[in-house]
Amino acid sequence: MEIITNSFEETIKVAFDYAKGLTPGDVVLLDGDMGAGKTVFAKGVALALGITDEITSPTYAYMNDYYGKLYHYDCYRLSSGEDAESLGLTDYFYLKGICLIEWAQNIKDVLPKNCKKVQILKLDETVRKIIL
Repeated sequence: MEIITNSFEETIKVAFDYAKGLTPGDVVLLDGDMGAGKTVFAKGVALALGITDEITSPTYAYMNDYYGKLYHYDCYRLSSGEDAESLGLTDYFYLKGICLIEWAQNIKDVLPKNCKKVQILKLDETVRKIIL
């Protein structure tokens, strides 16, 4: 399914609705270039899970844990699945929270087999194509 959004708010709404179909333990790969809206999408998922904290990209922390409900990863600075394993990041794949992983291609060799994928394409400054 492809959806075009024209604003930050519309992208959050798409993510909110998408999250209603997620179940505990799901791992979702967020694919898109820098600035495409992966973290914006994560904000919508968080809202659907009842999380009202400010959702920020965990670029330097690698992963932010939101109450065991949501694990938001940014693997941009990792070079392999071995890096993720040594940091203990792969342990969270098998818990009851939803894992959202940005830059998952950097750790593809340690990802669970049944990951879901969301691709976000930046069409212009406000317009995004979201492929679910």
